[in-house]
Amino acid sequence: MEESGRRERKKRQTRQVISDVATTLFLERGFDAVTVAEVARAADVAVQTVFNHFPTKEDLFFDEQGWWRGPARAIREAPADADPVDVLEASYLAGIRDRLEVGHLATWKQFVRTIEDSPALLARRRLNAAELETLLTAALDERRPEHLRNRLIAAQFAGALKVLEEELLRLLPDTASAADLEQVRVELEKAVAYVFGVLRHGLGLPAITA
Repeated sequence: MEESGRRERKKRQTRQVISDVATTLFLERGFDAVTVAEVARAADVAVQTVFNHFPTKEDLFFDEQGWWRGPARAIREAPADADPVDVLEASYLAGIRDRLEVGHLATWKQFVRTIEDSPALLARRRLNAAELETLLTAALDERRPEHLRNRLIAAQFAGALKVLEEELLRLLPDTASAADLEQVRVELEKAVAYVFGVLRHGLGLPAITA
C-alpha cells in the first residue's frame, strides 16, 4: 500500500512538472511553435511519458481535468437542496481565488493571447465550452428532471463565463503587482455578484442579498 502511494505521488509530481514546463514554453513561444518532443526534453522525460499523462498536445495546454468539468462536479457535490446558481457562483469565485493564490491571474492575459493565436487551441476551447454545457445540463437533470430549464441554466452560465472572462481581461493590467492583482480580484468579485444577480433574475430565481 505504501509503495503504491509513493508511485501515485511520483506520477502526480511528474505530471505537474510536465504541465508547468509546457505552459512556460507555450506562453513564451506560442502553442504552435512548441513540439511535444521539446516539452519532453525540457521536462527531462520521454515523449511517451508526456503522452501517458496528456493524450494530446492540446491537453498539455488545457488540463483534461480542467475548468469545463468543474461546474458539473460542483453541482453533483452540492447538498440536494442547494440552489444551482448559488453553487455555480461559489464554484466560480473559488476558482478565481485559487488562480490568484497560485499565480495564474498574473499570466492570464498572456494565456488568452496564446489561445487566440492558435487555431488548434481556439477549436479545442470551443469544444470544451460545449462539453461544459452538456456536462452541466446532465448534472442538473440528475437533481431536477426539468431538461429545458436545466439546459437554459447551463447555456446562460456559459454566457456568464464568457462575459466575466472579458471583464477580467479588461481589469488586468499588462504588468500586475500583487497589490494590482488583489484589486482585480475585488473588482471581479463585484462583477460576479452583478452577473449572477442578472442570471437569477432572468431565470426567475430570488436574488441573494448581502
